[in-house]
Amino acid sequence: MERRFGQTTDGSRRGKRRTARSLLAAGIGAFAMVAQLLTYAQPAAAATPLARMDVKDMKLTAREFDQRWKAIDLLRQDPAIHGYPRDTPALSPMLDGHGWTGRPSMCHKSNIDPKYSPDGFCWTPEDDASGEWTPQGLTGSHDAQPGGTWNGKHVYLASWHSAGDRFSRISVVENTGSSTVYQHILLVDPYLDGAGANFRAVGDPSTGPSDQEQAVRPGGHADGIAWYGNKLFLATGHQIQVYDLRNLIRITENDSAEVGLHDGKATARYHNWALPMIGMYTNAPAGAKCTDSAPCLTSLSLDRTGADTLVTSEVAEKGGRPVVQWPLHAGDGLLDTDGADNHSGSAKATAAWRVPIWKVQGAATDGTYWYFSGECPETAGTDDSDVPYCIHRALPDEEPHVLTKAPPLTQNLSFAPSSGRLWGINERAWSRKAGAQRVVFSLDPPA
Repeated sequence: MERRFGQTTDGSRRGKRRTARSLLAAGIGAFAMVAQLLTYAQPAAAATPLARMDVKDMKLTAREFDQRWKAIDLLRQDPAIHGYPRDTPALSPMLDGHGWTGRPSMCHKSNIDPKYSPDGFCWTPEDDASGEWTPQGLTGSHDAQPGGTWNGKHVYLASWHSAGDRFSRISVVENTGSSTVYQHILLVDPYLDGAGANFRAVGDPSTGPSDQEQAVRPGGHADGIAWYGNKLFLATGHQIQVYDLRNLIRITENDSAEVGLHDGKATARYHNWALPMIGMYTNAPAGAKCTDSAPCLTSLSLDRTGADTLVTSEVAEKGGRPVVQWPLHAGDGLLDTDGADNHSGSAKATAAWRVPIWKVQGAATDGTYWYFSGECPETAGTDDSDVPYCIHRALPDEEPHVLTKAPPLTQNLSFAPSSGRLWGINERAWSRKAGAQRVVFSLDPPA
């Protein structure tokens, strides 16, 4: 639930007299500590600013919207497909209080500084520990609508990828503050099949047109996610996939591992719901090298503090990769391109900065500050996935600083203008060392 909390202040520190011996010992200890911090901290963040980049060569090109729309129109006519009228409010069939029962509080340690009033919710124990599905991205009704709610409810959407990246799904969460209920939707790719149409799992290359270009074959590593009106954007590598939430499909045959139309039935790998892709934007073929002109697209967030923009960032072992803003068109909810319509042509980046933080997994802005989830300076470069991540904060052209520690392997971030809170999600599943640690969290950063 979106809530605005107050902040606490740090207590005062008491000074102590020290003898010459204690001061000498303290000095030696402090020198050792500083040396250790310099060993870890300097490469990860401090001393390097969030530097502006040239965006003239950064663009995202629209791909295959028309073909997918044709396929969706044919699918809606199939008697095996249970769709909803186009004027049905998006997601309303799922927001009826039914589904999996999560836990309306952070049931695991978050590592977030208490002065930032952390809050959030947890998944079911099964999703908490799942090795088949891994959460990655987070968005919410605070992105979808300026008022922060969807049909009067606080709703959150999370993206998950499957083991092997052969399947992608999203979770639709209704969180009231006292209850958390959610359902899963399998993401599918519609395609023309002779005189008709069919759909396949996003990420599954074993079905569908054999001659499809590698550049437009949908990737299955569902990563960043952002909700804008009726549209949903999903980042994966060099692609931003686009979905229209009004195309929701109810699956009545949920006892099959198959995906698509077969034997007069529609199935979606044990899911009750499916959502077809309507198109995508790409900046390079799938699997291509990440470059400054064609950065990889791993996290997504939305910036509504000025002209609406979609924000992407790229994860890299030692940092130094771009966070980029792309223009949105409020009329149709798509990227604003130079084509005759926004499902053709290319969208050109409006701004970008080079981020000096190791393993940036998420990026968001409140219009003044930038927030990044990434490795903490003191543990940067280690292989221990149980250590906390950090949320870093920076002004453009200034050095980032750690705002607070966060859950291990914190992924995407999302800022809610309606409440002033920063939201995040982490992917860490159960481990023998630390138990289950998956949470969805929010905090109230200082103004």
